[in-house]
Amino acid sequence: MPHRHPLNLAIFGLGRWGTHLLRNFLALPEARVVALVDPHPQRLRTLRDRFAIDRAVVDYNHWQPAMAHPGLDAVVIATPASTHYPMIKAALEAGLHVLSEKPLTLESTTSVALCQLAQARQRQLMVDHTYLFHPAVQRGRDLCSQLGSLRYGYAARTNLGPVRPDADVFWDLAIHDISILNHWLGHPPVAVSAWGLAWLQPQPQPMFPSGLRDAGWLRLMYGDGGDRRRCLEAMVQVSWANPDRQRRLALVGDRGTLVFDESPQAIPLTLWRGQFQTQTFPFVPNGPQPEAISLPSTEPLQAMGSHFLDCITNHTPSPVSSGVMATGLVKIMEAIAVAAETGHCIEI
Repeated sequence: MPHRHPLNLAIFGLGRWGTHLLRNFLALPEARVVALVDPHPQRLRTLRDRFAIDRAVVDYNHWQPAMAHPGLDAVVIATPASTHYPMIKAALEAGLHVLSEKPLTLESTTSVALCQLAQARQRQLMVDHTYLFHPAVQRGRDLCSQLGSLRYGYAARTNLGPVRPDADVFWDLAIHDISILNHWLGHPPVAVSAWGLAWLQPQPQPMFPSGLRDAGWLRLMYGDGGDRRRCLEAMVQVSWANPDRQRRLALVGDRGTLVFDESPQAIPLTLWRGQFQTQTFPFVPNGPQPEAISLPSTEPLQAMGSHFLDCITNHTPSPVSSGVMATGLVKIMEAIAVAAETGHCIEI
């Protein structure tokens, strides 16, 4: 196998998530971090000390000149969602591959435009939907066939912070559960209902007329292979204003339930086998029998980063988290925003 030279990367935005991305790319031999971009000089100094970053790595306080860094191959963007479109556009126009924090943008029209630009420039555009690289999510997709006829799903994702200033709790948290459900079911929802409340930032914003919702509830309707008459429904609760930390998602069938749970003491992935012995009253249950699913100890973020580098090297769009897939999620989030504002069920 021929020797592969490391790809030169610049990390844009070194807040909480950007720091995680930096840590993982520093650990990948296929990558060479050559530039750090953040408007806060003290943050850059702190991270240099924390990770013992080589002096050859250049700091930038503004993103525009960083795009022209000599020898750059790709950029990793972990800045507020509202900044994604101009930064990703500039990177693609400069001939750079792009990995962006989710969501790709806050509007499907700009997401579509970026996908078209990436294709025209023959550059890889991938979005960090990290859960799609989680061993439990990947293994879970294979296990869905053991649940029998699928009936419904449910999820809860709550914590006390972190609170975002640029997007509401649906865009920040619910997008994770939607991406997992879509991955497990193999297709997106056909309609959505949503409602939520804003306490911390109730001031109207251009894309959020009712302010940034701190808690929300979703009803996702999945057609059976696109058949709207046979619908599987999933209920999702999200909040960044609830100290009862939950990260739990389940899919229920007539022969069992698959549970993905990230609680500290929980088994990450459990297949609960159980069904009724008879289909008439008194409906005698058989089970339940829990089976803890063994998983590799891979860090999802590192797997995602390695996958991005492979896509660049192999000149192949990501089959897991491409810009096109991420654009589909943006369209779903737009429908959720309309549903939350109007109170109507919105078809996608």
